[in-house]
Amino acid sequence: MSRIIKIICLLTNVVWTGTVTSETLELPAPAPQDTCPVCGMFVAKYPEWIATVLYRDGHAHHFDGAKDMFKYLLDLEKWAPGHQAGDIQAIGVTEYYGLTRIDARKAFYVVGSDVLGPMGHELIPLETREDAEEFMRDHKGTAIVRFTDVTQNRLRNLDEGVFD
Repeated sequence: MSRIIKIICLLTNVVWTGTVTSETLELPAPAPQDTCPVCGMFVAKYPEWIATVLYRDGHAHHFDGAKDMFKYLLDLEKWAPGHQAGDIQAIGVTEYYGLTRIDARKAFYVVGSDVLGPMGHELIPLETREDAEEFMRDHKGTAIVRFTDVTQNRLRNLDEGVFD
């Protein structure tokens, strides 16, 4: 039933505004030479995994997945000396199904699935709990977590293939 309501709302939005969704987050795209500050990979090569932290001064850091973005955010002193959390304007991730940029703080992340990102096991961002539950069933995920549930320990476990 909730999927039907979501489709009706989406179609109504298209008719009234001419756009597919109002939840899409506008963030700068990475340039071909932009590298992930955590792993050093070229981010633009993986458009379906891009995550971005945008600062109030317009400066952005791009990542090749939500996992490296969280590593960065949880240890700014290491990965971005001189940057402060209070200077962050927006944090976005690429939603798995729609490949649109969504607010990372509002996303639902599936852990432990059979879908791997550029850096292996990944936090898979989804826009709704219903999408996350469906993804979890379809891809053998082990948990759905929210932005504030992600810890350095969870990220270490994810790198090691340990899912709690």
